[in-house]
Amino acid sequence: MSGIDLDLISGAAVTAGSVIMDIYGRDFEVDFKSDQSPLTEADRQANSVIMDALSTHYPQIPIISEENKEVAYTERSEWEQFWLVDPLDGTKEFIKKNGEFTVNIALVKKGFPVAGIVYRPVGRICYSAESGSGAFKRFIGGETKRICNDQHYLDQDKVSVVASRSHLTPEVADFVEGLKELGKEVDLISVGSSLKLCLVAEGSANVYLRFGPTMEWDTGAAHAVVLESGRKVISHETGQSLIYNKPSLLNPWFIVE
Repeated sequence: MSGIDLDLISGAAVTAGSVIMDIYGRDFEVDFKSDQSPLTEADRQANSVIMDALSTHYPQIPIISEENKEVAYTERSEWEQFWLVDPLDGTKEFIKKNGEFTVNIALVKKGFPVAGIVYRPVGRICYSAESGSGAFKRFIGGETKRICNDQHYLDQDKVSVVASRSHLTPEVADFVEGLKELGKEVDLISVGSSLKLCLVAEGSANVYLRFGPTMEWDTGAAHAVVLESGRKVISHETGQSLIYNKPSLLNPWFIVE
């Protein structure tokens, strides 16, 4: 158990999602950060909602957010636990208005995510997990069901791989070809944001490869959901679990399996 009120945290995510949807339904301006990644009013307002909730109810726990000023490693290396937030993961999807964006809040302790909320405002779907308590998918205002995936992709005759249909990287293409050489039937599933990890957690997909750049806040919350569903998020470099609060917040390549 993480010792936090997961319902309160999911409530903050849902409130942030409502703010996002208000902006989603009208015209909005798009700015660009120094790395040329897009930033909208929705990112800023959702971040404000989440910061207010976390700092009010858990003032003793520091926060790392994509939209906050970067905290030096010399300071955060002393933290035993912290919130890891991406108030709007999938800003490009938000701009395209394809609905595949999420609100992400994780609690990280000693380098590992011990609780996570991934909320999809379009459809009002909330994935949640807490260490030792399982992973759940809740339709806001409707049913809640426990999700699990106890099947490794290599044990399947048909393997659903989360990847881009339109642009397979050479590494992912090689992976898919390797599966076919093993006699597997391969189906490609394409979706935006941290929903990729959640698809594996709920068993809608079998494996997700990310052979490209991501940041810790892109994966922390969904990583918690994956772990409690029975699957893993493995570093391509080390073969071990992704870890958090590294000197660089950039993730290595990884596979969800």
